Amino acid sequence: MHFTEYHTRLAAYALIVDDTERVLLTWYNGSGRGEACWSLPGGGVEYDETVEEAVVREALEETGYDVVLHEPLAVHSFTGPAEPDRPLPFKSVRIVYRATVVGGSLGTLEVGGTTDYAEWVAVDDLEGPRADIVDVALAAWRGQRAR
Repeated sequence: MHFTEYHTRLAAYALIVDDTERVLLTWYNGSGRGEACWSLPGGGVEYDETVEEAVVREALEETGYDVVLHEPLAVHSFTGPAEPDRPLPFKSVRIVYRATVVGGSLGTLEVGGTTDYAEWVAVDDLEGPRADIVDVALAAWRGQRAR
C-alpha cells in the first residue's frame, strides 16, 4: 500500500527505571481508544515538534517530572484497519527512549486528558492490564542490560 493510502501516527515514550528497579508508569483512563491500563509516559508527536521534544513534553504532562533522554531503546510499529471514524487504515510507529528524572515532582499535570495519574511500580511486580508498549520497552531494557 502506498503511503498516501493510509494515515501514520508517530508516538514516542519514555522508559524511566530508577536505581531500585521501579518503572514509572501512567494510568491510561481509556477515554481515547482501548481499555484503561498502565502505559508509559508518552504519546503522539505534534506536527511542529521533534520526537525528542514530544517525549519530554509528554513525560512532564503525564508524570510531573522533567526528564532527560538517553538512547532510543526500541522502535515498534503496528497497523490497523479503517473504521467509521477513521476512513483510512493507519500505521502506528512508536519510539521508546530510556530517560532519567532530573526535576519536578510526581503528579499528573494533564487536565481532561487520557492520563489520570502516574506511579512508580517495581519492575518485578507489574500486575493488571498494561499497554503492549510497556512490555516492548521492558524487553528492550532487559536485553540492553544483558549485554
